[in-house]
Amino acid sequence: MSENSNVVVEISRPFLFSKNGILEIENNKWAKERWPVVYFIENKENKIGYIGESMNIISRLNSHLLNKKKTDLLCQVSIVGSHQFNKSATLDIESKLIEYVSSEGTYQLLNSNMGILKHSYYQKANYGKLFEKIWAELVKKGIVRKSLEDIENSQIFKYSPYKSLNDDQRKSIVEILKGLSSDYRLNEHSQIPANQIFVEGSAGTGKTILATYLMKLLTTELDEDDERDEVDEEIFYLKRFRSKYLNPRIGLVVAMTSLRETLRNVFAAIPGLSKSMIVSPSEVVNGEKYDLLIVDESHRLRKDKNIGWSGIFRENNRKLGLGSDGDELDWIRMCSGRQIFFYDKDQSVRPSDVDEQKFEALLNANDTLRLKLHSQMRVKGGVNYIRFVDDLLHQKLPSGSRYEVENYELVLFDSIRDFSKELESREEKFKLCRMIAGYSWPWLSKKDKVAIDIEIEGMKFQWNQVDRDWINSPTSVNEIGCIHTTQGYDLNYAGVIFGREIKYNPEKDEIEIDRKLYFDINGKKGVSNDADLKDYILNVYKNMMFRGIKGTFIYVHDDSLRQYLKQYIATFRKENEKIRSSIELRGERKMVPLLDIYAAAGRFTEAQLHEAHRWAEVVLEEQSVQDYFVCQVKGPSMNKKIPDGSYCLFKRYYGGTRDGQIVLAQSIRFNDSEFGAGYTVKKYTSKRTITAEGWTHDAIVLESMSYDAGYLNITLEKEGTEQLSIIGIFVKVLSDSTEFES
Repeated sequence: MSENSNVVVEISRPFLFSKNGILEIENNKWAKERWPVVYFIENKENKIGYIGESMNIISRLNSHLLNKKKTDLLCQVSIVGSHQFNKSATLDIESKLIEYVSSEGTYQLLNSNMGILKHSYYQKANYGKLFEKIWAELVKKGIVRKSLEDIENSQIFKYSPYKSLNDDQRKSIVEILKGLSSDYRLNEHSQIPANQIFVEGSAGTGKTILATYLMKLLTTELDEDDERDEVDEEIFYLKRFRSKYLNPRIGLVVAMTSLRETLRNVFAAIPGLSKSMIVSPSEVVNGEKYDLLIVDESHRLRKDKNIGWSGIFRENNRKLGLGSDGDELDWIRMCSGRQIFFYDKDQSVRPSDVDEQKFEALLNANDTLRLKLHSQMRVKGGVNYIRFVDDLLHQKLPSGSRYEVENYELVLFDSIRDFSKELESREEKFKLCRMIAGYSWPWLSKKDKVAIDIEIEGMKFQWNQVDRDWINSPTSVNEIGCIHTTQGYDLNYAGVIFGREIKYNPEKDEIEIDRKLYFDINGKKGVSNDADLKDYILNVYKNMMFRGIKGTFIYVHDDSLRQYLKQYIATFRKENEKIRSSIELRGERKMVPLLDIYAAAGRFTEAQLHEAHRWAEVVLEEQSVQDYFVCQVKGPSMNKKIPDGSYCLFKRYYGGTRDGQIVLAQSIRFNDSEFGAGYTVKKYTSKRTITAEGWTHDAIVLESMSYDAGYLNITLEKEGTEQLSIIGIFVKVLSDSTEFES
């Protein structure tokens, strides 16, 4: 499928959803020729629908006619067809349509959320463009109203249970269903009851999405149409769960007020779910015992410390026969038969949060099933960015280890005006771009609505004027939020202000905290140890830096801290200039060739350097750029240093040591699956034999640097080393603003 081809997508006229209608559909060209198609059965008046896909649309629709619920509620069907469709594509498009239509709001879908999976297949990116065409046709026909961008920025889309799961999430779902459906699970020592399940994962790994997905999955009736080969395992264990709990009482516990209100609004709009399914920890104490409680952001469950409602807290402890040390974790365990906890110890930001040691004891208990989410779902910078931020704030990065990748915009600002202006421009383009800051200014406007809370370089701001669903409030774009109004939420861009309470001491080479300038009273009360307070505050900033999907802008109040961060983060207008493209050198501009190494099949030649059809301007201290070139590095085998798809700057290799350096290498001895015939980018190490006459290579190891342990090193023994050619030495990953022209 060509990306630039004029692909035709046809959405048929509506046919009756009946035996007679299906007879008419038999004459439809997609049905007649047995093309894989996507279809939409609907009741236009009542706005109820069902989305599916099939290789045999006639057989599939006849099967639907046997379902009384569908025949009672639905009355017409439209078919989406294209000569570019294949089975993988229609499965993907079906999943996307369910995801977007369910969030768009015009139709309520009868679909369950079983089997909505992310599929990898040939030319998937081009089918993403095809989906945009299909959506445009649906808008044109009046079936839906909203744009894809508007839907993607809505909270119902972000937290919808109709999400396409990645492999990581799907495996967790299967393991959770196993744990829930069986009386026993196999421990390495014995068979023991799995009374609680812990799903651990850092910010952005999809914990809340998995929680809402489970609520829909466990509370929706199974339909025969859901029974597909792709989800056989899930269906087997789900049926076992249903046989064990005929009418289960299930609740989703959300400790944070703002996120709880948002999820209640989402559940109110989803068929089969209701607001009442979302409960606070205090609400579980009253009423009938739950069969299962799913606890999102369980690291924010509280104990009776620094809270404004100690009276209610103590009364709940009394009702349950607990002493003064009882906490919300105890309530949940006592008020439910089984529990699923979504947990990340690094997102605890207040001393009122239940102690990590108590969670640790439960995590290591014999009756706990422990799972882990690894894939980064929110931040486009991926796992590399998450690890970078953690190492940055804990001062673990080697000097000069900068974060610069193509698909994520991390920028440090010297001026609050530039910071604000750039964030405004992203808000105009993408929406959902907000300023958030450390709590280092008092909240004066909480009582005096006209008071100014924060003044920086002459610019004046107020803190968030609402504490529930602030991100979606009409005035939020002009205000500054905090961790308590943003934790658990997604932003397109996060504008993070490091406040007055966090500083850098250059003499000690240490990030320090000034507790006098930290105004989260309940965040520091009772924390006498400054090291403990620093841990809480670093967690606050770390989690604020994990909010941005597309990028994070940073302004730092303390000059020394700003200078420290400049070692690792590009600075606006100085180190983050756009790389402009040209086919000729003008004046003092430094141009280097962009080489299509990936497509090359023969030997690398000098001519390639001079016959390049595209050029890039780069910023280099060296006056001459004649030995430099740019090429694209594809695949995740080097993603600790080079994100998949990055454009990288290399310098031609003419001799000298290569040990420990990342190189572009060529040899007829290997065919890298990522990089093409005879080429690879890897870390170079060699094993040598040294004699009085000199040295010889015994072996050369081209080492992968990937977070995926499945990527193996390439080892060339003595004979193979003679046919290895080092083309260039890796210099850096280029900025995400790179533009290339022919």
